[in-house]
Amino acid sequence: MTAETVDIVVVGMGPGGEYAATRLAQSGLRVVGLDGRLLGGECPYFACVPTKAMVRAASALAEARRVPDLAGTATVQADWTTVATRIRDEVTHNWDDTAAVERFEKAGGQFVRGWGRISAAGEVTVSTSDGERVFRAERGIILNPGTAPAVPPLPGLAGTPYWTNREAVAATEVPESLIVLGGGPVGAEFSQIFARFGATVTNVPGRRLVPRDEPEASELLTKVFESEGISVRAGVRGTQVAYDGTDFTLELDNGESLRARQLLVATGRRIDLAALGIGVLGLDETAKSIPVDGRMRAADGLWAIGDVTGEGAFTHMSMYQARIAVDDILGELAVEAQYRAVPRVTFTDPEIGAVGLTEEQARTAGLTVRIGYMDLTQSTRGWLHKVGNQGFIKLIEDADRGVLVGATSVGPDGGEVLSALVVAIHAQVPTSTLREMIYAYPTFHRAIEPALDALTSD
Repeated sequence: MTAETVDIVVVGMGPGGEYAATRLAQSGLRVVGLDGRLLGGECPYFACVPTKAMVRAASALAEARRVPDLAGTATVQADWTTVATRIRDEVTHNWDDTAAVERFEKAGGQFVRGWGRISAAGEVTVSTSDGERVFRAERGIILNPGTAPAVPPLPGLAGTPYWTNREAVAATEVPESLIVLGGGPVGAEFSQIFARFGATVTNVPGRRLVPRDEPEASELLTKVFESEGISVRAGVRGTQVAYDGTDFTLELDNGESLRARQLLVATGRRIDLAALGIGVLGLDETAKSIPVDGRMRAADGLWAIGDVTGEGAFTHMSMYQARIAVDDILGELAVEAQYRAVPRVTFTDPEIGAVGLTEEQARTAGLTVRIGYMDLTQSTRGWLHKVGNQGFIKLIEDADRGVLVGATSVGPDGGEVLSALVVAIHAQVPTSTLREMIYAYPTFHRAIEPALDALTSD
């Protein structure tokens, strides 16, 4: 088979891959972008973007239900049709990537729909609906394969019509009852979304809700969920699934049985490195991720970005790494990758924003740790907000250096309040300098100030 010669092949056109391929094409390089699914990846069609439209709708219902405590009376009638229609027509364009493909090709790139694998150094073979094509990349290959839902090997689960995030996003109606298996961002967000639209929801998070965040965030979110009628079964695990054609039954390891009309599996993400063919370059196909240096180089002529690098399965991480890889390829790199201030947000209500190290991680790293904490309900803005004001600011300081190494912002717009803390940690601003700042009154972010003052106490 004759190879087609290009400069760059991008395997996986999620947000980072699309950015890298587009920018390299605009620079005049011959670029081919490959993806077996939709150009744009999971984020705009099945994850970040449509789910946040769902969160926005569910939040509007919650706010309307708070009117009696703040402003009088209100009658609320949830209608999922409005949400489903917006997701289909406005947000995902009915899961059609035509506009994205046209945009990329207008930038000078070539898009091939198919699954690519490295078949030799500098060579990618693509399996398409019309057969295989081979591309020879003279400048290099960028891997941005993303991930797929990880489904646990529970007996009885395979073959049933369970949901992952993909089916949940495309749902045209709210199930009467729902079991959510998994308490990370995906499981937590969907639990609250569907509960606010009328589903009876039970979440089985494993150890606890949002397990990668501070325990205080998990405890608060659990209380909020239970106040909203969401049952949380923490500390237990599913052992078996049954489906009778109408309902799912999930058996738990404590002997309890849960029954619901629908089951949503949100137990993480997976990637098949062997399918990428990286073994031909001497890389470990059995590993969980591909190690890269500060320039995103995984091997000679090979760059990897996004979920596959193991630095965080976030769209913003993929975009950040894509910029570095492109700069390296074009000879424009000024600063190598830095990960001390990686932010993440779980878009529940309250919103959970976090950056850097947790308290446990900081102590495990051997740092001299000081903690600053402020209950958001005790702030002026929290008191004014009244209902729906639960939250806190938690700061993690490396006392020996006098800088923050981690922070959590939980509450209304917790992810937005987080931005100031991201800057502080990324720039390694001394906590003494942070104490000298003027914090606007009365805002949620002003709660950072008393949290800093609390650092004076061990």
